[in-house]
Amino acid sequence: MRRAGLRGVPRVRPWSWQAFLLGFAIVAVSAALQGIWVAFGERLYFAAFLPSIFLVGIVAGVPAAVFAVLLTIPLVWWALIPPFFEFSPLTSAYADSINLFFLFAVLLIGLADLCRETMAIVSRGGLNRTGESAATNSR
Repeated sequence: MRRAGLRGVPRVRPWSWQAFLLGFAIVAVSAALQGIWVAFGERLYFAAFLPSIFLVGIVAGVPAAVFAVLLTIPLVWWALIPPFFEFSPLTSAYADSINLFFLFAVLLIGLADLCRETMAIVSRGGLNRTGESAATNSR
């Protein structure tokens, strides 16, 4: 039987410079896409960044995903929240958007880390059964 997994997804060592470069590149592409959406009047300032955080978390690991989040928040504040290309005091609505993005990003990073660990277990051949578990009836 063939094992399920993301065979075509390359994995990068979590603390390598390639991981952080990948995080930077994905945030830059997401910023360009989000900038286009904002130019058309869309007010979801972090919409393009959430899937990118998840992607960085799966491919490059938790440190690069945290770097991407910490890069995204000031980038959106500076470039996408009006007035554009300047840091201005945040209104309560913008502060709530940043807080909500941060919450979702933490949850997505945790989910991406679980997916990454699951892919590692599957690629090693699954869990090895060393003995009986506590749920097994030994009678």
